Amino acid sequence: MNTSISIDRRRFLRSGLLGSAALAGTLLTPETDAAVTKPARDPWDGLKVGITTYTLRNFTLDQAITMTKAAGVKYISLKDVHLPLNSTPAQRREAAQKIAAAGLVLMGGGVIYMNNQEPEVRNAFEYAKETGMPTIICSPEPEALDLVERLAVQYNLRIAIHNHGPGDKRYPSPLDVLRLVKDRNPLMGLCLDVGHTVRLGEDPIAAIHRCADRLYDFHMKDEKAATARTSPVPVGRGVIDIVGVLKALAEKRYAYDVALEYEAHPEDPMPGMIESYAYMRGVLATFG
Repeated sequence: MNTSISIDRRRFLRSGLLGSAALAGTLLTPETDAAVTKPARDPWDGLKVGITTYTLRNFTLDQAITMTKAAGVKYISLKDVHLPLNSTPAQRREAAQKIAAAGLVLMGGGVIYMNNQEPEVRNAFEYAKETGMPTIICSPEPEALDLVERLAVQYNLRIAIHNHGPGDKRYPSPLDVLRLVKDRNPLMGLCLDVGHTVRLGEDPIAAIHRCADRLYDFHMKDEKAATARTSPVPVGRGVIDIVGVLKALAEKRYAYDVALEYEAHPEDPMPGMIESYAYMRGVLATFG
């Protein structure tokens, strides 16, 4: 490993973990307490950093809420394993109430796959509207885009079409999504998955700048290698230029969801989540 990268990673982790302890009001040893001061600025540098609950797919909604709070973030995006698409309006309202009661902010839901069938697509919009999701993270058939656009306008919901990298015949790259939505209603946008983008061999920082006007959701992760086969690792341990990615989002004053999607160890994701958030906080702490 490059020595300077290793040193930077340790520095970012230490800074992020200390910031986490200060934010959480953790009981500290005298030695650590002396080194920790109350943050003078937003530790997330204005970014809405949270979780997509696909990370917590082996747990119930109640457990996912508790784990999200324990990780020190407040923004959450639901996967349908935690609220099925065939749920009732009452179940959707109950889920939304649980999230709000926990002090979390619901940013969206997905990824939701959509065929070109109006009843199916309309149900996805009802699901989002009744739960209070401002954004639908989705992967519609390209033939369904006219229908999705019409319903986005009708329901006044943002659409964030997700790129899935190698093997995705619909939208492998965020630029594929941009090409299809850039001349449509401004509600039509994309969710940039940084891991899948890098696995295509594309520069995610350039993609952020290129797609900024239509970038309505962002999936944060890291990969051990930039290959077609996914190899998830905690953020900061892989090949993705996380410093550059966070700098690009911060410089853009990115106003939407930055959702950690940690796909490794679904049976015990908390260590990887905590390490990922600590690294991100540490990086952001270095920005002026």
